[in-house]
Amino acid sequence: MRDASADHRPAGPVPGVRAGARRAGRALAVHRPAGPAPVARRAGRALVVLALLVASAACSGADAPATPADGPDVLRVLAGSEIDDLEPLLKQAEDAVGVRVALSYAGTLDGADQVASGGADGRYDATWFSSNRYLSLIDGATARLSTQTKVMVSPVLLGLKASKARELGWDGRTVTWNDIASAARAHRFTFGMTSPAASNSGFSALVGVTAALSDAGEALEEAQIDAATPRLKEFFSAQTLTSGSSGWLADAYVEQGAVDGLVNYESVLLGLNASGRLPEPLTLIYPGDGVVTADYPLTLLSSAPPEKKELYGKLAAWLRTPEIQREIMTTTHRRPIVPEVRADPRFGTASLVELPFPNRRGAADGLIGVYLNQVRRPSRTLFVLDTSGSMKGERIDALKQALTALSGADTSVSGSFSRFRDRETVTMIPFNTVPGTPRTFTLPDRDAGPVLRRIRSYSEALRVGGGTAIFDSLRAAYERAGASPSEDFTSIVLMTDGENTDGSSYDDFAAYYASLPVKFRTFVVLFGDSDVDEMRRIAELTGGAAFDARQGSLATAFKEIRGYQ
Repeated sequence: MRDASADHRPAGPVPGVRAGARRAGRALAVHRPAGPAPVARRAGRALVVLALLVASAACSGADAPATPADGPDVLRVLAGSEIDDLEPLLKQAEDAVGVRVALSYAGTLDGADQVASGGADGRYDATWFSSNRYLSLIDGATARLSTQTKVMVSPVLLGLKASKARELGWDGRTVTWNDIASAARAHRFTFGMTSPAASNSGFSALVGVTAALSDAGEALEEAQIDAATPRLKEFFSAQTLTSGSSGWLADAYVEQGAVDGLVNYESVLLGLNASGRLPEPLTLIYPGDGVVTADYPLTLLSSAPPEKKELYGKLAAWLRTPEIQREIMTTTHRRPIVPEVRADPRFGTASLVELPFPNRRGAADGLIGVYLNQVRRPSRTLFVLDTSGSMKGERIDALKQALTALSGADTSVSGSFSRFRDRETVTMIPFNTVPGTPRTFTLPDRDAGPVLRRIRSYSEALRVGGGTAIFDSLRAAYERAGASPSEDFTSIVLMTDGENTDGSSYDDFAAYYASLPVKFRTFVVLFGDSDVDEMRRIAELTGGAAFDARQGSLATAFKEIRGYQ
């Protein structure tokens, strides 16, 4: 049986498969930076995965996303990946109001960092994230924003298999987050949730649960977070599935089957019910003590030139017309924002009570840190790292830089949340002609600095030479992980810049993998001259994903993977 904490199946709308790749249409241009590459479903259906930009304002110019194509009728929008299901609708905007929308996707926290630092000025004309709440907490950010137009609404909820909801007695009465936490503590159900450091749905869920469990009447503060931490540990003891995006999480839930439910956007949960992919529907639980809601504000940047402001006004007004609001509701399962359009019966009759949000960035960042380092299950990560002769020069330097960033050298917003976490076990397995000697680092539950420095020193000391035994080395990682079963979130990262030249073959590894009683997902990083087809086969076989760093930054790819571990 597959380990519940390890299964992962990427899914979602069309992602970027290369740095700088762009899918252009007559009415819509989409820029998707380096990220997960396509991975086929085990059933053989083609699958493309959802990419999240994990580039911050601190990255170099080479790592920054290319500026989208511009023109007098183009509105360049830095967007959260959650809105990519609107792409078909946005293609209509050119004929309807003369606006071509050029979307570039970014993770919510990283996008906020770009805007606040001024990195979006001149590159984009507007932003479109599921919420501007975090962005508004960053010093100086609001001065870079102009008009905000809310487009649609979707609260973050718990969805449970209908049979589990009936078993818990939650299908016909009001349930609170305290009720949910108590059932989680008693191990009565399991759930999946995205990482709050990578996805707004996870961040919103974390804020909502914390506010409810702490009885916060106003803005969530550090003292309330501290008081709620014991209950948060109880709540998240039931989390057995993690992911870096809502789309991946939904697909992982479908493919795995053993998890009882999801904490996700109402729109995602309703979409799953409507998809025909579930053996039984999800019962949506609307906590009586409140939720955190995404309102998707299309936001004009203050730096946008006058002609772009005019385009923004046309697009914003069009999106709020009754006809388009109904189409958004029908196609994306989000609630309309305008009073002229009534929400249809699929959204139920429960009132949405909005829970308080932090009013200071320190509290928001502190809450994410508490989740990563204290509350959720620890991580166990094994890095299988190519140190063959072909890695000489810039390639080994890039690998050292990536590992150094994860050991705390990257002080950007995304860097601080993607570093190796407290309580995490990190194993490095370098390889060339044969697997090298593994080195394991265990981070303590506090004061991780000394161990992070040892990881940094280890990384700087890596040397290259020899051939490339990919599958012998990957097998060594699985043997090491399987030798000590754990309830931690376990994953393997394989980074290679070439093809397998020594030892066993892919077929040998696939036969070995099939025999394993407990299986873990492998994230592969395409780099240099990697055998793309073979690397993607590894990702597909293990339920992981392929991240393409051939035309982007290896450090960015490693950082992005952290949202899925």
